[in-house]
Amino acid sequence: MLPRNAPAWLDRLSAWLEPFEACFGHVAQRGAFRRYLLGLLSDSRRKSMSAMLARISAPGSYEAFQHFITEAPWTAEQVWRCLRATIPDREGVLILDGTSFPKQGTHSVGVARQYCGTLGKIANCQVAVTAALWTGTRAWMLGARLYLPEAWLTRAARQRARIPATGVFQEKWRSALTLLRQVRTSGITVTAVLGDAEFGDNATLRRALYRAKLPYALGVSSTLTVFTSTPTLTAPAPLVGKSRPRTQRLLAPGVASVAVSVLAADQPANAWRIITWRNGTNRSWRARFFAHRVTPAHDWRERRIAPEVWLLCERDLGSTPRTKYYLVDLPATTSLKALVQLAHQRWAIEQQYQELKDELGLDHFEGRSLPGWQRHVVLTALAYAWLQVERGRRGARLPTLPIARAVITEILTAHFFATHPHYLDTMLKLREISLRI
Repeated sequence: MLPRNAPAWLDRLSAWLEPFEACFGHVAQRGAFRRYLLGLLSDSRRKSMSAMLARISAPGSYEAFQHFITEAPWTAEQVWRCLRATIPDREGVLILDGTSFPKQGTHSVGVARQYCGTLGKIANCQVAVTAALWTGTRAWMLGARLYLPEAWLTRAARQRARIPATGVFQEKWRSALTLLRQVRTSGITVTAVLGDAEFGDNATLRRALYRAKLPYALGVSSTLTVFTSTPTLTAPAPLVGKSRPRTQRLLAPGVASVAVSVLAADQPANAWRIITWRNGTNRSWRARFFAHRVTPAHDWRERRIAPEVWLLCERDLGSTPRTKYYLVDLPATTSLKALVQLAHQRWAIEQQYQELKDELGLDHFEGRSLPGWQRHVVLTALAYAWLQVERGRRGARLPTLPIARAVITEILTAHFFATHPHYLDTMLKLREISLRI
């Protein structure tokens, strides 16, 4: 028997999906689109196409399901644009990050031996750059681009994985900036940008954020070098025998850059303050922090002086404390607690990846083509957005995303058994037969 709230839930889902149907040019595609979303929301533990199709009550063969996700003429980017235009939250911090998909074989598009954040080591995996909007209560995945190592851009690899001939190699930081532009173009107000050291170590990305007047809090490596203030420059001495003076300015005597790890290690104990912060509604955390205004030194290689920013150093309270480093572009008057609060909003992306993978099968796609991967990921993001919309119906008392999905799974499971009344009897008979063998 279906739960009493099933009709209302199905009506809300239908209304949510209606704007996206314009992305699909044929009625068969629109039907497959709805079936795929129901499959992602179902109780299937594995979100492969065969497993999802087995758990939803809908017509259509596996071949038609596969054709929709890998061959049918629709583009993932059009669905991303519609998603960015549809989400109810229009302002928040944008979190740029990479997520990895461990793989056993070598045929999945983009797979290579590279750093795998999921495993914490070099491994065989795919890596995607993603952008997520965090509002303080809900996260929305608004874009994803698969990183393609140069070995995947040969003619043979392109044909095998259906990678467009126009595609060129793009570093992860360039993909991140592309996603940022797409989000801002959609009319969403980005109040700050967050990211880990893969993005924070890149001076070009930091310059782009500065030019866009976007505050940021980016992790950086311990080896990144800075000046401890805006460096003083001096005019060079004229060359002997030359009438024209030298114009290129030099660092003043005694001015030198220093690694952020060295700067942090030189600070006395009383320079560090214990700050308490909370990630969303989770329990509070505490650590020691030190902050100092610095000028990143990398730009000086091109004889440019970078804008002054905050260096935020974090040291945990364990017996063998580890130190993390961030560059934070906020005004010089910003309090230490405000620096910490901005930098630590990155936790939302870690929670989102866990929910997308555990609840919706973000990393379960088994196809090998780039279009198939792109389509599975955007539809997973769409299913995730629908769950966030359902959570928002409770107002300030937001249920966790797993609880929201559990309610929806109950409805889908009840619907499955209502439309397959003999399924359970068949499974029991098969079990009895297996026990006799």
